[in-house]
Amino acid sequence: MGKHDTALILWFDDILIEDVPMVGGKNASLGEMHQKLASKGVSVPNGFAITAYAYRHLLKTAGIEKAIHQALEGLNTHDLRNLQERGKKVREIIRNAEFPDDLRTAVLESYQKMEKEYGKNVDVAVRSSATAEDLPDASFAGQQETYLNIQGPDALIDACKRCFASLFTDRAISYRHDKGFGQFDVYLSIVVQKMVRSDSASSGVMFSIDTESGFKDAVFITGAWGLGENVVQGAVNPDEFYVFKPTMKQGKRPVVSKRVGSKEIKMVYNTDKGADEPVKNVKTTAEERNHYVVNDDEILQLAKWACLIEEHYGKAMDIEWAKDGDGKKVGTGKLFIVQARPETVHSQDNKKVMETYKLKEKGKVLVEGLAVGTKIGQGKANVIANVADIHSFKKGEVLVTDMTDPDWEPIMKIASAIVTNRGGRTCHAAIISRELGIPCVIGTGDGSEKVKSGQDITVSSAEGEKGFVYEGLLKFEIERLDLADLPKTKTKIMMNLAIPEKAFSECQIPNDGVGLAREEFVINSHIGIHPLALYNYEELKKSADPEKQAVVKLIDEKTGAYADKKQFFIDKVAEGVGRIAAGFYPKDVIVRLSDFKSNEYANLTGGTFYEPDEENPMIGWRGASRYYDPKYRPAFELECKGLLKARNEMGLTNIKLMVPFCRTPEEGKRVIEVMKECGLVQGENGLELYVMCEIPSNVIMADAFSDIFDGFSIGSNDLTQLTYGLDRDSGLLTGIADERHAAVKEMIKMVIATAKRRKRKIGICGQGPSDFPDFATFLVECGIDSMSLIPDTAVKTRLAVAAKEKELGIKA
Repeated sequence: MGKHDTALILWFDDILIEDVPMVGGKNASLGEMHQKLASKGVSVPNGFAITAYAYRHLLKTAGIEKAIHQALEGLNTHDLRNLQERGKKVREIIRNAEFPDDLRTAVLESYQKMEKEYGKNVDVAVRSSATAEDLPDASFAGQQETYLNIQGPDALIDACKRCFASLFTDRAISYRHDKGFGQFDVYLSIVVQKMVRSDSASSGVMFSIDTESGFKDAVFITGAWGLGENVVQGAVNPDEFYVFKPTMKQGKRPVVSKRVGSKEIKMVYNTDKGADEPVKNVKTTAEERNHYVVNDDEILQLAKWACLIEEHYGKAMDIEWAKDGDGKKVGTGKLFIVQARPETVHSQDNKKVMETYKLKEKGKVLVEGLAVGTKIGQGKANVIANVADIHSFKKGEVLVTDMTDPDWEPIMKIASAIVTNRGGRTCHAAIISRELGIPCVIGTGDGSEKVKSGQDITVSSAEGEKGFVYEGLLKFEIERLDLADLPKTKTKIMMNLAIPEKAFSECQIPNDGVGLAREEFVINSHIGIHPLALYNYEELKKSADPEKQAVVKLIDEKTGAYADKKQFFIDKVAEGVGRIAAGFYPKDVIVRLSDFKSNEYANLTGGTFYEPDEENPMIGWRGASRYYDPKYRPAFELECKGLLKARNEMGLTNIKLMVPFCRTPEEGKRVIEVMKECGLVQGENGLELYVMCEIPSNVIMADAFSDIFDGFSIGSNDLTQLTYGLDRDSGLLTGIADERHAAVKEMIKMVIATAKRRKRKIGICGQGPSDFPDFATFLVECGIDSMSLIPDTAVKTRLAVAAKEKELGIKA
């Protein structure tokens, strides 16, 4: 027998990862981190394991093994009522069993040792830790129970009994039975760990990879106020943060995404006299709901720990964290890791074939939330409020409910899709639906009210960060792409990208970087407020004008986490552009400076106060002409500060910048000067500046533009309309000409020739090459350096370009 085989108690100091058979996955991982990672700064609260041997000892000495066998006779896991009755009976047998004296003494002596370290009646977390890694605990979230804020010897013994009993939850019995394991093949160990007082601070879950796309270079962190159980269970919509690993390891601060969650409740210690439960949920304040639960320093600290834990284990990890009070009321204000386990979806996924789900028709949106996964599912809705009613659920239906926990899993695995009112991307419903490969929309708020049982619905998580529930069974298709055999090309095949949330998945399509990252989507969707309204916020606030007061109210609602409203704009530009640059790092990401027209700017909150009413905005006050104009320059300076933050603070120096609609070389010089004054200095830290080639003057004066810019990107839509005098917003003029017509092709040939002669980079970011394969081959013949296309057509165009290059004898 080994050194610990008959031990009832083992402290974290005695446990390593190979001790899973004795103490289960959670304990083994906590012991491993406590011993091996503390020296690297990872803080794990101390504690001890009640071993699997202790569990076997309890069954034998208390004489309950036979009673459990009897209770499980005639078990039918496919009859939910049968399963529920037997599970309940077994749990009652264990909860009512007497602890053997030696086990009781060992547990209480260990608790007394913790009291010496942390004080009388120390508060502990009591968690289950199953011993078979390939069984539920390893692959299914929240399998056994957790009891928080357990204080005193009697409460501890009771919590331990309840923990042991949770090895026989309905879900666990069903899983073991279906997998062909005996009900006594798996043992339970218990974690007894010092509580982190996050009830007066925050806590959450993080993954060392992106949970949706499997992108390996990002840490994904979620958090809410109070104890972490609400985040794990999906009882709250948490804050979400992404940190880019490679530049963080270089000492930079790449928090590339921050999203405020609604966080409507928090779990705290229950200090009510005579309370039955040691914890309770209370409503959060408006201030708590509007503010992030951790600051940037803490986000980066957690991300660094996630990387250390991932490196130590050599695999992607799913980690729980907690903050110990705020240093005033209770606790130290420090961060702790309270659990770590292997991530179970993407770490097993070796992507050779890429599947893309696409809706082929539009429908009425019933409700929207956060998308989990990238699929589409449909069927009849079955709205279930209580887990006791899950026996009414039929295979292929869509489960619509408030939130799920492990008791729901028997029906989750037969659902075509899942919709919940509450929860973030690391909650139970999200984790299980990912593992099962089922589309899921979480955090809808009122999905179980808006969607009716029996209604045909389509659930789409294939449209970016947002998930949608549509009325009816909409047609959709699945495109499958084999990534193994794609040819290489000399012409760079880059991508056009606007939506930061898609960067981590779309960067996995073979590419040579981003030839056009549009800022407009970030400004429209992530900010939604005219930059001058944010710049002049204090002035607007003083105004008695009811329209301006209404705008102030909208700004306050959107920017609650920011006292400085200008900083909100700077940060959101940095995060939006930064997330795209992170996805494609270290490849070039060419970001086009904002190119809204005056009518588009006017649509932003507060926009009408600052925008002129132009007859033809398409050829009006847009692009370069705004940036140096005193009326708009303060707004452009905010944009520059955001881009500077992404490049310098986040370390994303693969960002190159591009000036749109630059009518003359003189305009170009003025814009470059303003950028320089904002810290964006051409040539410094590898910064390259490009100009859009979309006006005939850009072609005719390409030599002069080459004197001041590092390269060109042809915008074939605008170049076509301005060459032929067509307003592309007018439906009256369609069909006269497109980019394949002679005059536009002549323009393109000329500017490519000039760029080549002047040794300037030149690409195209219009949609022409993907819409018209013959246009793509024309560009190859002209010697263009790169084509930037929407992700959907990047592969198709790569194949066409490769064939043309082969024909011309051009080697990749």
